[in-house]
Amino acid sequence: MNVNELKTIFENRTPDILGSEKLVKFSLLLPLVQKQDGLHVLFEVRSLTMRRQPGEVCFPGGKIDPDDNGPDHAAVRETQEELGIQENDIHLLFPLDFMLSPFGTIIYSYVGLIDVKEMNLNEAEVDNIFTVPLDFLLNTEPSLHYVRLRPEPEENFPYHLIARGKDYNWQTKSMEEYFYFYEDKIIWGLTARILKHFLDIIRDRPDVLDK
Repeated sequence: MNVNELKTIFENRTPDILGSEKLVKFSLLLPLVQKQDGLHVLFEVRSLTMRRQPGEVCFPGGKIDPDDNGPDHAAVRETQEELGIQENDIHLLFPLDFMLSPFGTIIYSYVGLIDVKEMNLNEAEVDNIFTVPLDFLLNTEPSLHYVRLRPEPEENFPYHLIARGKDYNWQTKSMEEYFYFYEDKIIWGLTARILKHFLDIIRDRPDVLDK
């Protein structure tokens, strides 16, 4: 093999996240609703019958299906299914940063405006919904805590193949966990992380906020 052959192989290749083909891909919507006192952020409380995270606060969203025409379509579809609204009730505004979790998932998130008065919640997934004024969230600092992530090699890991063997200095990581409190609701985990990202973007533009 020569350099020209390598260039032919790689010239039309678009770089991606290494190992992305093994990542489970999710998409969600950070929903905004317009009320008399301004914009509110809408949250779901997961059904108590759900296998994963029952009763926790979240945004509408889920796994991207092969039939979805991109992550944005998946976010809209999941919101429709969970809130029981129509596609034309959801107005996508802009994407947020996508996130890689330490658990083998990639999460795409979008901000959208929901313009509907009646919702028919999917009771199998959603116990109830509530909204929080955007101004309240912008003026609220979340409580910050950390979760330590430590590597744990499998029992038959070949320590004899690496320098220092069992004394190898594995890197550890601390994952930030944010907690927002509103009335009797607790917003934390992935939902709080994406919420904070959204709020930080807004706060970084005081020139717009002051107008």
